[in-house]
Amino acid sequence: MPRRTIERQVSISGIGLHTGATTRVTFRPATAGQGIVFRRTDLSGMPEIPARLSAVEATERRTAIGQGEQTIHTVEHLLAAAGALGLDDLNVDLDGPEPPILDGSFRPWFDLLRSAGVAEQAGEPVVFRVAAPFQVTEGDATYVVSPARGLRITTTIEWDHPLIGRQTGSYDISPDAFGNELAGARTFGFMHEVEALRAKGLLKGASTSNAIALTADGVVDTALRWPDEFVRHKAGDIVGDLVLLGGRLQAHVIATRPSHQGNVALARALARTGQRTGGVAMDIGQILDVIPHRYPFLLVDRIIEIEGTRRIVGIKNVTINEPFFQGHFPGHPIMPGVLIIEAMAQVGGMLLMGSIEDRAEKVVYFMSLDHVKFRRPVVPGDQIRFELEMVQFRGKTCRMKGEALVDGQVAAEAEMMARVVDK
Repeated sequence: MPRRTIERQVSISGIGLHTGATTRVTFRPATAGQGIVFRRTDLSGMPEIPARLSAVEATERRTAIGQGEQTIHTVEHLLAAAGALGLDDLNVDLDGPEPPILDGSFRPWFDLLRSAGVAEQAGEPVVFRVAAPFQVTEGDATYVVSPARGLRITTTIEWDHPLIGRQTGSYDISPDAFGNELAGARTFGFMHEVEALRAKGLLKGASTSNAIALTADGVVDTALRWPDEFVRHKAGDIVGDLVLLGGRLQAHVIATRPSHQGNVALARALARTGQRTGGVAMDIGQILDVIPHRYPFLLVDRIIEIEGTRRIVGIKNVTINEPFFQGHFPGHPIMPGVLIIEAMAQVGGMLLMGSIEDRAEKVVYFMSLDHVKFRRPVVPGDQIRFELEMVQFRGKTCRMKGEALVDGQVAAEAEMMARVVDK
């Protein structure tokens, strides 16, 4: 199964729903393995913001990624179209803080990306699969997730409004099905909420031409495209927010009263517990080219995500054949906590060494550990997922914060300081 990008560059312009800014968005083909990356061409240095969970900045009434002046608001409609088309790699250039809302639906984005053509390229796509059912609750939103061969979204919403009431829809997410059943569904809101939301700096570009405006008993200046257009739009929003996983999802998601905040919480749970295949950032051979450790002290099996110098995710598969099990609680094998932290540090060292040009002449020394906590034992058969984030990087010294997770649960956490020195 190859990775997918677009064949040619396409653009579109319009006004943003929440910022009111007029912005031009240009989609460009991307290299295999890059993922979906936004670039703010209007800012100095044209900063890049990956469409990843680690970049989520806000979830009130929209999904925003980035930070500070680099923030990009309302990315979910654009991402839903990219996700429905199965695009793994995509460059998204925009000269403002928010993609245009257009007619309020996913349709203009879907049609534009489809018109650009789909190009298959080398590399294996990242795929997340669900091994067993689980539930996520975030505020009023509840999600039940179960295994499936593709992506299916079942959504239920409920509002005390004569045109909405309780609506439920179930949709298989494929290019054709999304195009026919979800792409045309528009965003919606209630007139009585407009003043309060605008006081928060939202809805500056909203109008009856780019959203369904609901009065107490009807809609303003439009007709519904489906009687259940509201639940269809909520299902499409889920598709867009789940693209922030950084890979394709195979699961049946049953969502009740979904929200952007809930969708992101669901995506985080899937990232930590889903069975992930494909898209390996560094295999063991590449790790050996960077890290000086060797048996029996090499404790990293592969790196699955690298986001510049800001974040890294590594994997350690724990087996009964580990040499430390011979002497650490014989007959009751538990991985030593200090080695869990050492493995975490090795993953963090990979992130730091990745920014060094003459790394053959350098080595990473860890200078301090703070706030170390052990939450649960790690035993043979466990797979540890190490997630480390760069908190501060000055010169050759950095501070990182890391977690070690098993089956989505934190096994250990720590903050650490490290420095790159000459060998």
